[in-house]
Amino acid sequence: MIRHGQLIGIGAEAIAEYKRIHADVWPGVLAKISACNIRNYSIFLKEPENLLFAYFEYVGTDFAADMAKMAADLETKRWWTVCQPMQRPLENRAEGEWWAEMEEVFHHD
Repeated sequence: MIRHGQLIGIGAEAIAEYKRIHADVWPGVLAKISACNIRNYSIFLKEPENLLFAYFEYVGTDFAADMAKMAADLETKRWWTVCQPMQRPLENRAEGEWWAEMEEVFHHD
């Protein structure tokens, strides 16, 4: 299992809508997340900085292939077209990233 932490901004005007849609995520999107070997997925909001922090655990064996499978899913693509206009990617994220991947520096069970 590999833990992932990711960071992205969100427009202040979009916070209420982002919370609303995430209170009722489409079942097909949730099923695809699970099918792509992601577990314990959470998104946290930090205000007033308007940052979203995502945490999830990847339990598969080929992260790139699973993420490609997710990106090819039509329902997930539709979901992203709703969410992405609200998000503000960090300027210093790595090439090809939407959410900036973070380095894990400590963990304790």
